Amino acid sequence: MNIDNLKMFCAVVEEGSITQAAKKGYVSQPAVTKQIRQLENVYGAALFDRSENKLILTEAGKVLYPYAKEMVLHYQKSKDAIQYLLEEQDIKLNVGASLTIGEYILPELLKRYLNSHENIKFHLALSNTPDILAKLKMNEIDVALVEGMLEKDKEDQELLTEKFSEDDLVLVTSYDHRWKDRTEINLEELTEEKMIWREAISGTRGLVEHYLHERGVLVNIQASIELGSLQAIKSSVEAGLGISILPKLTIAKELKYSLLREVKIKNFYLKRDLYVVRKKTRFSQAGLDPFVDYIKKSSDIPK
Repeated sequence: MNIDNLKMFCAVVEEGSITQAAKKGYVSQPAVTKQIRQLENVYGAALFDRSENKLILTEAGKVLYPYAKEMVLHYQKSKDAIQYLLEEQDIKLNVGASLTIGEYILPELLKRYLNSHENIKFHLALSNTPDILAKLKMNEIDVALVEGMLEKDKEDQELLTEKFSEDDLVLVTSYDHRWKDRTEINLEELTEEKMIWREAISGTRGLVEHYLHERGVLVNIQASIELGSLQAIKSSVEAGLGISILPKLTIAKELKYSLLREVKIKNFYLKRDLYVVRKKTRFSQAGLDPFVDYIKKSSDIPK
């Protein structure tokens, strides 16, 4: 079996044409056609229907494609593993993270990890949790660091999900807000202020809304602004445009420098679990297991 033929087959499927696959691989069209023919001879079946000047996967091609992707992936992993063992080349780990983790946990964590693992290179992808998990399932990343996973994702048999930390959700106001001298407020008092929310698809917002809804408070909450970034929310709260409930790890600097104030809510206990997620596979990417172990044991992450 020629692994290059499998790679080219995958490229043709993904590019949608032999011409585009040839351009991407810097080879001639006849060379690509030859590789596909060789693969068809190995399997004894046509992999593409070439009628009507269109290139369409046959049923045999559809069956082969996921196997081919997996074989190419594991071939590369095997090469990486040997080179990592021999310390002859750097290993690249593709890490995906939700925005909060990517902005507030990963920078310091990676800095410390790289101090003792100089032959590891990281490529980071930041997005919301659903997008990051989708990238993991498509093998675009090696590991995902996310929060607020849906139950269906936690129970996905394709994924190995491990909690590595948790984070409190807290109420923040401007530093000179009228509640500044209060030891705590009652949950119902939230309805007296305008709430600044993340966008509707935010997992954190969904968690807060569910909590407030169960206690009969959400229906009376006044929405002030809906913003797409935590930094924008913090700036708006600081300016006195409203209040917000945010992950505590994201406001450490603002609390330290008296830009925002945390206000306690009586009997309010709300946490987010943070997860490290991998695909279940017999062979993991070289260097991945030590990195995951470091994340789970790291004292740099709030527990």
